[in-house]
Amino acid sequence: MDRSDPSVPVVRVGGDLAYATAAPLRAEVDRLLAERPQALVLDFGDLLFLDSTGLSVIVHAWREGQHAGTAIELRAVPRFLATILDMTGVTGLLQRPPADGRQGQPASGSTASA
Repeated sequence: MDRSDPSVPVVRVGGDLAYATAAPLRAEVDRLLAERPQALVLDFGDLLFLDSTGLSVIVHAWREGQHAGTAIELRAVPRFLATILDMTGVTGLLQRPPADGRQGQPASGSTASA
């Protein structure tokens, strides 16, 4: 995790984000969103695999970010994840600004943003 900018923590997600591995990421997302940062970046540069449970963590982050007024930004999104986000409609969710109107920046290397 990168905390060089406390208002925008970066969580690096690598390997498999699946049923057996998603709980720690979800807990970390919840912990960080409780601090109400301006934005929370999920960096997927090292992601190899994602199942529906992993996808649900991204949706959970977006939903809780909406409540906290925190933009959720996805960075270094691999092509397979971008395709999944587009096919499931999650890309459209991520493009909505948080409830307080703060607008996120487009995610680097992806079609998904917060």
